[in-house]
Amino acid sequence: MPLKAFRIHEENGRVVARYETLELSDLSPGDVVIRVSWSDINYKDALAATGAGRILRKYPLVGGIDLAGVVEQSSDARYAPGDRVLVTGCDLSETRDGGYAELARVPGDSVVPIPAGLDERTAMALGTAGFTAALAIHRMEANGQTPSLGPVVVTGATGGVGSLAIDMLDALGYQVIALTGKADAESYLRSIGASQVLLRQSVDYGSRPLERAQFGGAIDNVGSDTLAWLTRTVHYGGNIASVGLAGGAKLETTVMPFILRAVSLLGINSVATPRATRLEVWKRIATDLAPRHLSRIVTREIPFDLLAGSFQDYVTGKIVGRTVVRVG
Repeated sequence: MPLKAFRIHEENGRVVARYETLELSDLSPGDVVIRVSWSDINYKDALAATGAGRILRKYPLVGGIDLAGVVEQSSDARYAPGDRVLVTGCDLSETRDGGYAELARVPGDSVVPIPAGLDERTAMALGTAGFTAALAIHRMEANGQTPSLGPVVVTGATGGVGSLAIDMLDALGYQVIALTGKADAESYLRSIGASQVLLRQSVDYGSRPLERAQFGGAIDNVGSDTLAWLTRTVHYGGNIASVGLAGGAKLETTVMPFILRAVSLLGINSVATPRATRLEVWKRIATDLAPRHLSRIVTREIPFDLLAGSFQDYVTGKIVGRTVVRVG
């Protein structure tokens, strides 16, 4: 059963990615074979495919941390041929072959039935980015976040996670402040739910252990100095969901925000989320967390054949919104 795949290799110390024809037997072992119809591009996918980040922990692997399609074969009694399913994270394109292929073979525990109200394309318009945004909100609310605590600031606002978080928070009744380095993105951010847009270049991060409290909570895609500033500017009892490190992994702050303002720093890992939580969050994504402006957030749709040339703009920060990939 030959299949077309976009496979990532390490050759002579360099990462090299290319299209190849594989057999099903070449793929990582698994209980469920899925005919992939749609995938997407995440920042992590671009790092993996270009070698700009060390994402893969073994080589070679088929790229793509997300996929959606129809079950073709299954030895797992929970799934039958014809079932519409998705997989996000779960070690795809890290230790297992991912979604950039016409067929995928995955463990049954990583498979999520596509909830009513979503189709395969919509599931990938959301993908890991949407799941991460929803998981962050889910965790924040479980820890007491409400609109009454004040506005929630979203950093890295024009990316997939940031854009979808803004849309979801706005739908839940939160006032949302978008923080971005892209001066030309204000109209886009306001169109998806931001009530205010801050330019990163104009923000004074300050240096005191506690600065004036401005935000009820935050979803942070940046890390480093931005995350440190957030710890010093979130109101009493607010939550900061840390979802990314586009600005760096180092964090220099003090314990004062945590013991004097009871600020909570929540780490969000969308790859290893327990299955029960994964299913619960995807149900919310199809209901109360369903984005209202997804057609604006999905800024590109490309065929599988154009995937190889689409990663560099992610690495250089030129992309706004989401890209879906038509595989099947």
